[in-house]
Amino acid sequence: MNIAENYPLLHTINLPEDVRKLSRAQLIPLSKELREFLTHTVSLSGGHFSAGLGTVELTVALHYVYNTPKDKLVWDVGHQAYPHKILTGRKERMPTIRTKGGVSAFPKRQESEYDAFGVGHSSTSISAALGMAIAAENKGEDSRMVAIIGDGSITGGMAFEAMNHAGAIDANLLVILNDNDMAISPNVGAMNNYFTKIISSKLYSSVREESKKVLSGLPSVWELAKKTEEHVKGMIVPGTLFEELGFNYIGPIDGHDIDMLVDTLRAVKGLSGPVFLHIVTKKGKGYAPAEKDPLAYHGVPAFDRTKDCLPKAAPSPHPTYTQVFGRWICDMADKDQRLLGITPAMREGSGMVEFSECFPKRYFDVAIAEQHAVTLAAGQACQGAKPIVAIYSTFLQRAYDQLVHDVAIQNLDVLFAIDRAGLVGPDGPTHAGNFDYSFLRCIPNMLVMAPADENECRQMLTTGYNYDGPASVRYPRGKGPGSTVNTDFSELEIGKAEIRHKGGRIAILAWGSMVTPALEVGKHLGATVVNMRFIKPLDEKIILEMAKSHDVLITIEENVLAGGAGSAVNEFLQAEQILMPVLNIALPDRFIEQGTREELLAECALDMPGILSRIEDFCA
Repeated sequence: MNIAENYPLLHTINLPEDVRKLSRAQLIPLSKELREFLTHTVSLSGGHFSAGLGTVELTVALHYVYNTPKDKLVWDVGHQAYPHKILTGRKERMPTIRTKGGVSAFPKRQESEYDAFGVGHSSTSISAALGMAIAAENKGEDSRMVAIIGDGSITGGMAFEAMNHAGAIDANLLVILNDNDMAISPNVGAMNNYFTKIISSKLYSSVREESKKVLSGLPSVWELAKKTEEHVKGMIVPGTLFEELGFNYIGPIDGHDIDMLVDTLRAVKGLSGPVFLHIVTKKGKGYAPAEKDPLAYHGVPAFDRTKDCLPKAAPSPHPTYTQVFGRWICDMADKDQRLLGITPAMREGSGMVEFSECFPKRYFDVAIAEQHAVTLAAGQACQGAKPIVAIYSTFLQRAYDQLVHDVAIQNLDVLFAIDRAGLVGPDGPTHAGNFDYSFLRCIPNMLVMAPADENECRQMLTTGYNYDGPASVRYPRGKGPGSTVNTDFSELEIGKAEIRHKGGRIAILAWGSMVTPALEVGKHLGATVVNMRFIKPLDEKIILEMAKSHDVLITIEENVLAGGAGSAVNEFLQAEQILMPVLNIALPDRFIEQGTREELLAECALDMPGILSRIEDFCA
C-alpha cells in the first residue's frame, strides 16, 4: 500500500500536531482521504467499520481544535475510534488491527498516549473524562476533557450517573453525543425515542444566553438551520433533560460539516462548566453499502470494497453454540408460555433474532443496561414467569451485584445463557469471559454448567430452565466439536459427570470446551477422561472414585485458575483429607491479549499439544 501516492495529504499526518498545522481548507480533503484509507485498511483486515465512517469529520475537527494529548479525548466503547488511531501514529499498522501483536480494536492506554482511557465496554466515557477533569483541576493543570459517546452507549445508566455528578459540581467537561442511530442491535427505549423526537420535531424555545452568545457568531449554524427548517426549527434545540442535569446543551448540529464542527468546538472550548454537544452523523458515511446496511457493516471480515456485499461464510453442517441457544429458546417458548427472553442490546450476538420476531411480546431488549436486565428478570420471576437472560460472560460482570442480591439471595428462577465464555480472540481482554466459573460458583443457590458439545448445550439449557432456582449455562464463541443436536427437551441429572474415556494411572477432569482436547490427550496417554459438566454442584462421587483408582488427578478448564473449577476440586479433596498429586491447568493469572482463538489457546497451553506437554512434565 503506497500511502504517499494514494493518500498524499494523509501521508503527511503522523501525529495530531500535523493536523493542527493544516489550513482550514485542507481539512475537507484530509477527511476524504481518511475515510478512503479507513475503508481500504478495514477491507484488508476486517474490524469495526460503520461507526468509524461516521466519525471521520468529528475526529479531524477534535484533533484540529484540541491540543491532544494534553487535552484528553475519551472514546466510548471504541468502535468509532479507528479514524483516531489513524491520525495518532498508527496508520501504517492499521492492517494489523485485531491480530496477535497488532493494533488493538479498542483505545488502549498502553498502545498510545493519545488513547486517554482504555475501553471495550460501553457507557464509561463520561465517568472517566469527569474523573480526569477533577484530577486535572486539583493539580492546577489547564487541560480540557472531552467524552465522545454514541446514542447506543448513552442508554447505559453509568452515563447518566456521571452527568448527574458533573452537573452538580459544575465540572469543566465537554460531552459529545454522536447521534447516528447506530448500535450493534437496533436502539430501543425512551432515550432513543427522545433523540429521534429532537431531530424530527419542530419544538424550539429559548436557550441559555451563553449558548446564544457562543453560536451567534457562527453563520454556518444559522445557515444550516434555515435549510433544514422543515425538520428542525432552528438547529439549537434545547435538550431539556441535559439542561436539567446542569449541562449547557448545544445542538443538534451536522457532524459531517467540518467547518461547523471546528467553529462550534472552538466556541465551546472556551466555556466553563459542563457542556453537552449533540451532533448528528450518518452511519456508514461515504461507503454506499455501509450506509445501506450499517448493521451488517458494524463489524466485518476482510472484504472486496469494489463489491456491494460482504463475503459469505462457507455453510457448515454444525451450528454454533449461539445458534443452538437461538433454536432452543424458540422451541421452549413454543412449549411454555411463561418463558420471557431478555438481552442487554445484544440481540444478534446472543442469537435472539428469531425469538424477537416470533415472540415480540415476550422479548425484551433493555438497551445497554446489564444491571437492569438482571433485576428485570428477578422481578419477572417473582410473578411466576420463567425469564432467560442471554448475555455475554464479560457483560455479566457488570451486573454482578444484581445477580447476587436480586436473584440468588431470593433463589429466583432465572436462567442465564452465558455466551462468549473463555477466550474470544480478536476483541482481546475486554471481551474475554475468563472469570465466570470463579464468580458464579461462590454464589449460594447457583447452578453452574458448561457443555462439552452442542447437544449437551441444549440439554443443559433445558436442565437450567427446569431447575428450581438461579441457573447458568456458559458456552464459548463459535462452534463445538460437531455433535448432532437432538430436538427433544431431555435433561441432565444435576451434578452428574460422565466418563468419556477409561484409562489407567492418570485421571483428567475437564469442563466445557476443554473436554475435546482432554479426550485427545487422554487417548494419547491412556488416561481416564471425565466430562465434569457441572462446576456447581461438583460430582463429588466421581472425584472420590477417580482419586481412589488413579495416581494423579488433572483438572482442565478455560477459566482463570483462581477460584475456578480446579480450585473447587482442590477444596473438596482437602475437606476429604485426600493427599495426592493434582495438576490444575487453567488460564494464567494475567489478561490475555488479542489474537485468534486458536493462537490464544496455544499461548495459554490449553490446546492439545500444550495440555499434553504440561501433563507429561508434571508426571515425569
